[in-house]
Amino acid sequence: MGRHRSDPMGLARLALAVLAALAVVTLLVVGGRALLTSLDTRQQQPERGKVAAQPQASAQVPTVRIECVADTCPLVTVRVPGGDVLQYRDMSRGEEVSYYEPELDVVLSDAATVIVTENGKPRAQGKAGAREAFTVRGRGA
Repeated sequence: MGRHRSDPMGLARLALAVLAALAVVTLLVVGGRALLTSLDTRQQQPERGKVAAQPQASAQVPTVRIECVADTCPLVTVRVPGGDVLQYRDMSRGEEVSYYEPELDVVLSDAATVIVTENGKPRAQGKAGAREAFTVRGRGA
């Protein structure tokens, strides 16, 4: 006849396999959450800089301010020449960022999708689908 009694070694192996599977799932969940948190943090950094600068905003005009006016504004890049990349991502309608560094390099993948203000003065909006790259120097630079 077939086996009707439980095999203690088989149950132990099954329990070990279930524990191992749970451990793998737990590691995947923790790793995934950590990755999402780090991505969210990277995207929020320009906003933090903007918030930190607001107490001085009445006395200080941003070197560059970019506002997305399309549903999606493809790849907007802002960086300090020879230094840190402050933004390298798509933007969404209504989203705006401001930077106060003395000099900034800006690259717009589609210049018609954003409104750019340089030192408080509007920059002429680009043509649809046109890529634009330019440098903005602050008033004191």
